[in-house]
Amino acid sequence: MRPAARLQAAIELLDEIIIAARDNGPSADMLAAAFFKGRRYAGSKDRRAIRDLAWNAIRRFGERPETARSAFAEMADGDAELAALFDGSGYGPSLRTPGELRAGGGVLPSWINAYLPGLLDETEIAALLGRAPLDIRVNRLKAGRDQIRTALPEAQLIKVSADALRLPAGYPIEKHPLMTGGQIDIQDLGSQLIADVCRADAGMTVMDFCAGAGGKTLSLAAHMNGEGRIIASDVNRDRLAQLGPRALRAGATNIETRLLNPRQESEMLSDCRGQCDLVLIDAPCSGSGTWRRNPETRWRLNPARLNAVMAEQGRIMDIASEMVRSGGHMVYAVCSLLPLEGADQIARFLNSHAGWQTEKPDIGAGRVSGGGLLLTPFHDGTDGFFMARLQKL
Repeated sequence: MRPAARLQAAIELLDEIIIAARDNGPSADMLAAAFFKGRRYAGSKDRRAIRDLAWNAIRRFGERPETARSAFAEMADGDAELAALFDGSGYGPSLRTPGELRAGGGVLPSWINAYLPGLLDETEIAALLGRAPLDIRVNRLKAGRDQIRTALPEAQLIKVSADALRLPAGYPIEKHPLMTGGQIDIQDLGSQLIADVCRADAGMTVMDFCAGAGGKTLSLAAHMNGEGRIIASDVNRDRLAQLGPRALRAGATNIETRLLNPRQESEMLSDCRGQCDLVLIDAPCSGSGTWRRNPETRWRLNPARLNAVMAEQGRIMDIASEMVRSGGHMVYAVCSLLPLEGADQIARFLNSHAGWQTEKPDIGAGRVSGGGLLLTPFHDGTDGFFMARLQKL
């Protein structure tokens, strides 16, 4: 494909992403996969170039553009090479005109600036939209980190977590024998540090309250050396169904799954009330900490959705805390940078629940944020996470 034709294809793809973000449709990754499936004439270099063009535009604008063309037209004003692709040829976009619509705004939604913590300066904000690294977790149940480093000499040691390694961006690890054999798993360093904060140990009774597909569940199982009991619960059937095959591959045999009905979680977990040494809550959130991986989610977030997810976080904490035994612990985590979802939620919980106290998560990373820690891409080289450890007295 000619460069101008690639730009036209990127405009068409981005228009689909804009509409889906407006109407709460499929994710950008899903749309891109379907887009290229219907255009098999596009070679691998064409697909990569088209995707890069579209994602560069997504990263550039925090506010959802009216149209994809308006986004690229604005970007072309400061990019002569991009401007030259608006050539009016049969396969490329038509010529730009001085008065046509240009997208505007900065790299973050304007409404969210008031909610960001003060420590997010311009350097931190820029890192929110940089390229995310490729981190892997060594599965202690099947391998040691030195063994994996020998097999993967490209992997860099990450000292703050005992199981973490970092591979070059784009490294083809998904089908590597170490992945298919369960010796390693792809997991951002921040997620691995959440498991470190949990301090799960062999013989414990542990609940992963919002287990999803089970990434952190498997990490907890490894910390427990496969001994003890892990209850992995979630309300999403499709996501929870992924945990079984993953646990089998990882050799984690101490996990039981509980599919819960929304708004009936407390009743369906009544047999666990007051029985757990540890409950992990990886709560639903705005996802602002993962914008470098999913930049189009900035276009889906708005104040109403933020308020709704905050209410759900509080509800989940109230229910999950019932499962903790006296002297046990609860770890709350969100992949968010907003104090409303992090430090403020912990303060709310402590104000409404007597007999709980926070403990400082000592992991050698992050910065203090209220009763917990905040990790950011620039400061810590992780996705953005808030995490807090609480004890029931």
